[in-house]
Amino acid sequence: MAGYKTIAVAIDLSNESKPIIQRALDVVSPGTRIHLVYVQEPLDSVYMGVVPYGPVFVGMNEVEENLKTELKSKLDALGNEFGIPPESRHFLNGAPAKEIHRFSDENNVELVVLGTHGQKGVQLLLGATANSVLHGSNCDVLAVRIHDSE
Repeated sequence: MAGYKTIAVAIDLSNESKPIIQRALDVVSPGTRIHLVYVQEPLDSVYMGVVPYGPVFVGMNEVEENLKTELKSKLDALGNEFGIPPESRHFLNGAPAKEIHRFSDENNVELVVLGTHGQKGVQLLLGATANSVLHGSNCDVLAVRIHDSE
C-alpha cells in the first residue's frame, strides 16, 4: 500500500482511535500527508423525531458547544501523541460518511483509514458509517478491524 500521498484517518475519538491511527502510520511513505478527521453529528439530527419541530431541550446549543470543546481537546491530544500537526487535524460537523466523502474529495485524499467492528453471523461485515464510506468513496478505503475486548 506504499505510495499514498494523502491519507485521511477518520476516528471517533474513542479508545479505539489509537490503533486506527497507528495502522495509518504503518502504511505511510516518506512525504505522505496524514489528516486526522473527526465528524461530530449535530445533536438535533441524532435526536430527530423525538421532538419534530424545535430543539430537543432548552440549552441544547450550549451542551453541543461544550461537547465540541471537549471533543476538540481529545482530537488535539491524539494529534499531539502521534505527531500530526494542528493544521492536519480536522473537526467537521454533519453526517459522518457524507463529511468524510466531502473532505476526501476536496483534499485529494487517496486513502481513507477508519475502524470497523467485525460482526458475526448474518450481521453486516462493516458498521453503518464504515459501509457508507466504503461504498461512496472516490478513493481507496482501509477498514481497520477493531476487536471487542472480551
